[in-house]
Formats: sequence, structure tokens, C-alpha cells
Amino acid sequence: MPIDKFTVLESTYVPLPIENVDTDQIIPARFLKATSREGFGENLFRDWRFNPDGSVNKDFILNDPKYAGKILVAGKNFGSGSSREHAAWAVNDYGFKVVVSSFFADIFRNNALNNGVLPVVVSPEFLSKIFEAVEKDNKQQLVVDLEKQSILLNGEKEVFEINPYKKNCLLNGFDDIDYLLDKKENIVEFEEK
Repeated sequence: MPIDKFTVLESTYVPLPIENVDTDQIIPARFLKATSREGFGENLFRDWRFNPDGSVNKDFILNDPKYAGKILVAGKNFGSGSSREHAAWAVNDYGFKVVVSSFFADIFRNNALNNGVLPVVVSPEFLSKIFEAVEKDNKQQLVVDLEKQSILLNGEKEVFEINPYKKNCLLNGFDDIDYLLDKKENIVEFEEK
């Protein structure tokens, strides 16, 4: 699955104000049999989106039609637990291009960046404002600017950190191999010296 170039994303968002969401909640282990990245989105938060009998859980936020967008806003400590890359695949395949939280597990953050999903860490105070804003207006939007490393809510801006290499990769739509191929001329020139 190619990685899309990321510059600025302005979108409504889906609030998931749950803390300590682990990778087994993001994509349950029983769905990890596939080896390609496609198709995991249909099982994102499977055990929360559906009841044990397979019927839709109308109380879960992803099943509420008033919330939509390419940004998922989650509670503190998103992506903890096992190191499964499938969790990032599921988030991306569902259609989320950004996940906002006040803290990410390191392995999930790296897996997300490697798969074209931008994890944005904000302060707990700013996260609370994001949740409050969407509660008042479900059409509320966030603006995420990767170049400026900023997230904007109703004119209020917060800056986030990102590894410069991963920032470059996302801006250009590169995975690690694409990055190396882009540097091929430099590598050949270096080898010739």
C-alpha cells in the first residue's frame, strides 16, 4: 500500500475519549492472519463496534453517524500492548490519517509513522479542549499542518514534535525503501568516490 504525501489535513474528527487503548482493542488478535495491509479497517475496534452476536453496537462512537472525518482523537496512552503493526494498518485502512492523543506507546507511534498515519501528541489540556469542542459541535474541524508541526482548533494552535526523518518521509509519501531510492544518485556518487 503506497503512502500518501501528507502536508496539511483539515477535517472533522471522531472523538474516542478512552484512555489506555491497547493494540488488541484496536485490532483483535483473531484478525491477524492476513499478511497484506488491506482489509484491516473493517475490523478496527471490532469488539467495541459489534456486539457478541455480530450486531452493530449503536453506542460505540464509530457507529454514530454524526461523527466522521480523517482524524481520530483518542484518550491518553493510545496503542499500548503488543507490537503488532496490524494496529496501524487497521487505523489507516479505516480512513484515519491522523491520530491525536496526549501520549502514544512508542511502538504504535513508530508503526503508524511507517504506515502513513501521523500520530500527533498534544498536551492534556489541549486534548480536553478538542473533546469539549466536538461535544458542542460535531462538525468541528482540526487543521494539522505537518510542515509547521502544528494542530489548530478554533484559532488556538499547539505545536507537536516529530522525528525529522519521518517528517520528511510523510511529506514526500516515502516509506523507508522509497527514501533510499530517492537518494540513489547520492549513494552512487558516494560509492564512486
